[in-house]
Amino acid sequence: MSKFVRPAILPATVGVLGGGRMGAGIAHAFLINGADVLVVERDEESAAAARQRVEAAAAKSIERGATDANLGEMVSRLSVTVDYDDFKDRRLVIEAVPEDWDLKVSSLRGIEERLAADAYLASNTSSLSVDGLARELTRPQNFLGLHFFNPVPASTLIEVVLGGQTSEPLAQAARGWVAALGKTAVVVKDTPGFASSRLGVAIALEAMRMVEEGVASAEDIDNAMVLGYKHPTGPLRTTDIVGLDVRLGIAEYLTSTLGERFAPPQILRDKVARGELGRKTGKGFFDWTD
Repeated sequence: MSKFVRPAILPATVGVLGGGRMGAGIAHAFLINGADVLVVERDEESAAAARQRVEAAAAKSIERGATDANLGEMVSRLSVTVDYDDFKDRRLVIEAVPEDWDLKVSSLRGIEERLAADAYLASNTSSLSVDGLARELTRPQNFLGLHFFNPVPASTLIEVVLGGQTSEPLAQAARGWVAALGKTAVVVKDTPGFASSRLGVAIALEAMRMVEEGVASAEDIDNAMVLGYKHPTGPLRTTDIVGLDVRLGIAEYLTSTLGERFAPPQILRDKVARGELGRKTGKGFFDWTD
């Protein structure tokens, strides 16, 4: 097979902090489009798991015909380490750690202090304030939000979140990156929940209240949205895929910033307390054990 030629519009070297399901998906998206990709994880065990996730996704992309590169060539462009210092040669680094403010801030600071002054930094946050995060950095003009959607390989959307100090060259470059990845950019200004999380969570929370009130089963509520409104998956199954704990965190943040209309229902709190977090634990609003 021919060697993959990287679209000139993508950064030659890309870094991703965090190699979980989302981080691995982001790494995979850049890898199959020709970039040299570095994933940094917190320890050796997590790094090994991250490498396995990305390589498995790369193999599947070849099986699907999504790339004409061979697996060995793609894997040769992937590095997985536990050292922040390895970010020093990256042109773009995307932070993909859990939605915890303190963790996000410490992670972004740790990356930024190692990057070249003209390199770009992005957060994959799904709800936290990009302007708030930018205020914790020394080069806010080089920072923005790139909100990828789970599962990254199947999703065709990336939300580009512009902070008040995001430079216009970076905003234009981000639109180009999204196009080069074969996805569509939705550009929004920094606001709680942006566009996608705010709307998605609002629908999901109402669906949860309907289950809680006995209006209909989770399956029937989802079928109503799939068949009646052409949603690819219903709001409750999507919640299971995203993670009930993630949805709870976003709902609590939106409640604190936008008001009680985003208050999480008790059924969501109870399921998270029981460890029913969705697909990743085998049970949420649906059974995923099979």
